[in-house]
Amino acid sequence: MTDKTFSSAVHKSRFELLYKYYNSRKWVHPDPLEFLYDYPDLRDREIIGLIASSLAYGRVSQILKSVAVILDEIGPSPAEYLQSASSAHIRSRFNKFKHRFTTGREIALFLQGIKLVIKKFGSLQDCFLSSYKDKDESILPALCFFVKELRKPYKDHPCSLLPLPEKGSACKRLHLFMRWMVRKDMIDPGGWNNIATSRLIIPLDTHMYRIGNLLDFSSRKSADIRTALEITRAFGEIVPEDPVKYDFALTRLGIRDDASINQLIDTKDTN
Repeated sequence: MTDKTFSSAVHKSRFELLYKYYNSRKWVHPDPLEFLYDYPDLRDREIIGLIASSLAYGRVSQILKSVAVILDEIGPSPAEYLQSASSAHIRSRFNKFKHRFTTGREIALFLQGIKLVIKKFGSLQDCFLSSYKDKDESILPALCFFVKELRKPYKDHPCSLLPLPEKGSACKRLHLFMRWMVRKDMIDPGGWNNIATSRLIIPLDTHMYRIGNLLDFSSRKSADIRTALEITRAFGEIVPEDPVKYDFALTRLGIRDDASINQLIDTKDTN
């Protein structure tokens, strides 16, 4: 067994222990992912997933509050709400909305973008699949198309909720959304079954960036898309069919008071 193979085996053994421990919904709260569990209809769940992931910046308590405000307005079936609500109605209902630097005007345009995509393609998933190709090494090409379609109502208006992947950002929130929708286990509810989990990219935030550096998965100095791809490839050597499998479990070490990122130090191959 080569040193590299040995190192991967050591990592996988520890990662699997963490995965088995944290692969339970009792560890999800507080996390915007928890909103998706209330929507068994995929048409609704994908809308809620995009809303919750796009607002996942800032303090988690404020994220949960902001998502709840939107859900209180759009009701038990977001798909039906967007189908029937006019653009003027959406603007009027969210004119006082505020989440950090996301304004009511921006969230109205965001919801209008979802509405237009569903009208044109039938669903968010169908929009994504219209440009998804099995030959692509990752979901990036399809994600670029998906975001451009959603951004159409914005025109020249600022769009903080939907970053353009081709600009070089890690696009953590978009990749978080894709993880939620494509993977299926006790944490991720899934539903987008025609997309290979092997094409997913790690949602790179400060916690995963620190973990990636700690494990020597990347030595890059910025948490951009190149770093996200580098860390994803490292996880892909350990579990090729599902490189983002350990994302939820590993990031618990960076955000929970009862867990420490230092637990990973002894996974490094010192031989």
